Amino acid sequence: MKTKIIGKYVIGYDGQDHVILENAQVVYENDTIVFVGKDYSETVDEVIDVGNAVISPGFIDLNALGDIDHDIVHLEATMSKSKNLLWSEQFVQEGHDEWMTEEEEAFKSLYAYSQLILHGITTAMPITSVFYKKWAETYEELAAAAEHAASLGLRIYLGPSYQSGIRVVEPDGKIKLFWDEEAGREGLKRAVQFVEEFDGAYDGLVRGMLAPERIECQTEENLKQTKYYSEKLGVPIKLHAAQGSFEYNTIVETHGVTPIRYLYNIGFLGPKTGIPHAHFIAGYSSTTNGEGDDIALIKETNATVIHCPLIIGRHGDALESFAKYKRYGVNIGLGTDTFPPDMFQNIRTGSMLSRLIDKKVDDSTYADFYRAATLGAASFLEREDLGRLAAGAKADIIAIDLDGFHMGPLDDPIRTIIVSGSGRDVKLSIINGRVVMKDRKIPNLDLDDIKQKGQKYYDKMKKGYVKRDYQELGEEQLLLPSFTYVERID
Repeated sequence: MKTKIIGKYVIGYDGQDHVILENAQVVYENDTIVFVGKDYSETVDEVIDVGNAVISPGFIDLNALGDIDHDIVHLEATMSKSKNLLWSEQFVQEGHDEWMTEEEEAFKSLYAYSQLILHGITTAMPITSVFYKKWAETYEELAAAAEHAASLGLRIYLGPSYQSGIRVVEPDGKIKLFWDEEAGREGLKRAVQFVEEFDGAYDGLVRGMLAPERIECQTEENLKQTKYYSEKLGVPIKLHAAQGSFEYNTIVETHGVTPIRYLYNIGFLGPKTGIPHAHFIAGYSSTTNGEGDDIALIKETNATVIHCPLIIGRHGDALESFAKYKRYGVNIGLGTDTFPPDMFQNIRTGSMLSRLIDKKVDDSTYADFYRAATLGAASFLEREDLGRLAAGAKADIIAIDLDGFHMGPLDDPIRTIIVSGSGRDVKLSIINGRVVMKDRKIPNLDLDDIKQKGQKYYDKMKKGYVKRDYQELGEEQLLLPSFTYVERID
């Protein structure tokens, strides 16, 4: 089956970088691109004319939301109130059972992955929250996630998360780590088993990864074992590190070095290691301790920084800066990590924050970030067949509509879609040669039904915060609305 897509612009790849072709074509046969250019003369089985649109490689989201976003609860919590949203020590001591049912935990990935497809994500490496888990992700929910990804046609890297500790709040409001090292060891075993059984499943759409939770919640033993199994199984690692003050100070106090230096010292960093968010480093504006050149260590080991500008910007932080990391030669990929999983917003926000910090445009352009969301991410995955439109690459293709009045006057196509567009302007998504979304509809999926079920899930998830609160403030005090709800205005 050979298909030709034609449109106003094609973002092709010349072997070195993305290039722009006007009034051009992409031809793919089965799951592989065979031609990018103009005037393809051979016979094809189907022609898809996307009209006034940008034909682009699909985005690769290295920190994709794999559940229904809890961050809107945390987003505007004050510094004093934010600890109320963590687990209380009492909650842990009382057993901290699973809050959601097995069926609900299976559903959340269907909701999340359909959102990714609608926003032009064609390859995803998900993360889910453990705030409302008994401890970490289960084998069963990840098996369900793999099935959902395959049914939707999403290319995905999966592995159940694991941790040896979790932040809890004592009765006096002090935050500390509660440890269960056996749970961490069992979690790693579960993750290895999952990779052994699912890596390469569903015609290669599902690949394995190892996903230890936050660095401060890991033992050195489990981190070293994670690196060992990453090399043995040939799969990437994703570890959240250098992302906040509690983590940063905990590692410095415990080990005498920054989180990045600690990972370097134990041999954890390497080409298969991806670090979201990697902005709390020595010399960062919000740190007062720690020494060294952490960016140089990341570069030396060829580790990848997974930059998630929208979510850290929402919480008042920023990479200092994307341009600086890029100039060091660090490989950078992008992750959305929140709702909406909109790479356009992330590129726009990331470029703005980098320019604000760096005081110049160089190395902070939309093109720089677009590369990170395609070529940079593909480099981390060691996939020269992803993140580009070129003969021999996988047929992972999206079309971004330019006809909307909100797009304004058409300038350079990349600048236009990033300045004025959003994920909602993606009107066609093809993954592995299969049309997985067209005209904002996903085949065989009732989005209205998914939306209703998602709201029920979220409402139940939100009530879990009330149960875990160390001060037992109750829903009315803990989960404050932007404005007061009233029945009438006198």
